[in-house]
Amino acid sequence: MAKKKEAEVPQKLRLRIKSYDHKLVDVSVRQIIETAERSDAKVVGPVPLPTEIRKFTVNRSTFVKKNAREQFELRVHKRVLDILNPSAKIIESLSNLNLPAGVEAEIKMT
Repeated sequence: MAKKKEAEVPQKLRLRIKSYDHKLVDVSVRQIIETAERSDAKVVGPVPLPTEIRKFTVNRSTFVKKNAREQFELRVHKRVLDILNPSAKIIESLSNLNLPAGVEAEIKMT
């Protein structure tokens, strides 16, 4: 019986896409979905994850005028995609995919 339950559990490919530019993330996700659908795969997502915001406060001058400060922030936009029951062809085409510069894609098999 244990073998039957293992066989019924669907394989899933999880892709996490990160970038500082939300437009690049959306373009990359669309490109990944088109690639997966060409291979007749079922795609779940994209699911937007919370934007990670890192804020930095820096003194404007080196050692005088302590009250003069500048504030900067770095925003990391993230999306998650799931591809159900991926074939070897899909995995190969996703690994050969040419994403725009500044986009990080993490592929995980679950």
